[in-house]
Amino acid sequence: MTQKRLKSGRLLDSNGVLTEAGYATSLVKDYSRDDIKAPRLRIKEWDYYFIGNDHYGVAMTIADNSYMGFVGCTFFDFDNKNYKTKNFMTFMPKGKTNMPSTSKTGDVFFKNKKIDIQFFNDGSKRHLLCQIPKFDKNKEILVDVLLTDEPEDSMVIATPFGKGKYEKYFYYNQKINCLRASGTVKYDDKEYVFNPEDSFAVLDWGRGVWPYKNTWYWSSMSGLHEGVRVGFNLGYGFGDTSNASENMIFYDGKAYKLDQVKFNIPIKNGKEDYLSTWTIESNDDKLNLTFEPIIDRHSSDNVLIISSAQHQVFGCFSGTLRVEDKTLEIKNLLGFAEKVSNRW
Repeated sequence: MTQKRLKSGRLLDSNGVLTEAGYATSLVKDYSRDDIKAPRLRIKEWDYYFIGNDHYGVAMTIADNSYMGFVGCTFFDFDNKNYKTKNFMTFMPKGKTNMPSTSKTGDVFFKNKKIDIQFFNDGSKRHLLCQIPKFDKNKEILVDVLLTDEPEDSMVIATPFGKGKYEKYFYYNQKINCLRASGTVKYDDKEYVFNPEDSFAVLDWGRGVWPYKNTWYWSSMSGLHEGVRVGFNLGYGFGDTSNASENMIFYDGKAYKLDQVKFNIPIKNGKEDYLSTWTIESNDDKLNLTFEPIIDRHSSDNVLIISSAQHQVFGCFSGTLRVEDKTLEIKNLLGFAEKVSNRW
C-alpha cells in the first residue's frame, strides 16, 4: 500500500470534511472543535496516558465524548498479576471539559468530591496528577508523575470514516511513545517510584467524530533495547485507512513506517483466549512478535443504548523489528494489546 504523508494546514475544510487523509510524524494539522460540521453529540475528545515499568504501571484518562464525560485511573501490579480501576462518568459535558486543541501545549483537568485529575503541559514537560480518596474501598491513590524527553517523532494519522452520512466523520490521532517518566504512585500504604532510566509513558491523544458502532485493535510498547529507546504503535479496525495505517516502529527517537498488521488472538472453545500467547505480524515482514499476556484489563459495560466490551491485555513482547537495514531482536519488553468494541 502506498501511504500518503500529511501536509501542514487545517485539518477540516469549510464544510467540516478532512482536507486530506494520511499520516505524519508530528501534529502537522490544526484541529479546532469549532470547525466540525457533524452532529455535535458525535464529537469525541480524549487524552489517555499509560506510565509503567516491568513491575507496575498506572493509566489515566480524561475524555469529553459530548453526551458523556469520562475520567478514571487504573493501577497495575504486574508482579502479582492484578489491577484496580476507578472510573467516573458525567452527563452532557458537550465540550465544557475544554480539551486542548493540540497536544503540544495546554492543560486539562476535572475535579469533584470523588476525583481530582489534572494534566499540565507547558510545551517541554507534562505533569500528571490524580487523587481519588476512595480508589479501593477506603484506600486512597495519589499519582504525581512528570513526563519529559519527548522523542522527535510520533504517530499521527487523519482517518475518514466514509462517504455519504459519514463524510464529516473523522479521527485525528497522535500516539507519543517512549516519553521518560519520573514520579510516584502512593496506594495501599506503599509508594511506587518511576525512574526515567526504566519507566516510560505513552500518550493517546484523540479528537474526532465517530460513528455509533465500531471495533478497534491497538497495541503499544515503549522500552529499551541495548540502552536505546524503542517502541511501536500498531492498530487497525476503524475508518478508511486506504491512505495510511497507524503502524510505526520507534527507535532512538525516529519513526519507521509499517504497512498493515494483524493481531492473531488465540481461540479456545470457540472464543478468543486473551491470556494465551498471541502473535502479531506485519505484511511487509518488518515486524514479527509473540506476546505473552500477564493481565487482561477486561470490562463489559451496558448503559441504555451505550455499550463497551474492552480487553486491554498487558504483557511482554519478544521478536524482531526491522528499521531500515537493521534488525532489532527484542525480548520481554512490556506493553499492551487490546480489542475494544463500542456502541457509543
